[in-house]
Amino acid sequence: MKCNEIRAVYSQDTIRIYQAYSAKIANEAVTMGKFGSKFKMDRMTWIKPSFLWMMYRSDWGEKKDQEHILAIDVKREGFDYAVRNAVLTTYQKDVYSSYEDWKHQIMVSDIRCQWDPERDIYGNALNCRTIQIGLKGGVLEKYVKEWIVNIADITKYTYCLKEMRDRQLDISELLPNERIYQIS
Repeated sequence: MKCNEIRAVYSQDTIRIYQAYSAKIANEAVTMGKFGSKFKMDRMTWIKPSFLWMMYRSDWGEKKDQEHILAIDVKREGFDYAVRNAVLTTYQKDVYSSYEDWKHQIMVSDIRCQWDPERDIYGNALNCRTIQIGLKGGVLEKYVKEWIVNIADITKYTYCLKEMRDRQLDISELLPNERIYQIS
């Protein structure tokens, strides 16, 4: 049976999400402590609280323009708002009153939600699904200007983990300590 779970590193006030960017965007963000002029505010950006899903998506930082992995601590109230107000990227009849209702919500919402298979260290799909949230427009502006508490470049850490994994070493104790997250 498949389940949807948000797994994350979090504290009382923040939740960690991951994003992968080119060097110019990542370096500017780490230096400034926020996204700057290199970051495109006119498109949707996707945030992911699952470290291993981010590793799968970015191929451990080896995909073009995703060479830098950022660990971004955001205010829980902002993240929770995004989850509560997100529109699913695909129509589900048990969630929306009609296909037309869902299409309308997609058109007017600045927040998308997609549930993808959680991944193991090798990229294999697991039974549970993990969330990624797309932000654009006014909500993206709030994310960039109000929600971000800290940005860290964890690229060297991820490369080290990948190298150890590729040498068949056990990295399970070195992974971020993600726990099931409940929306407050």
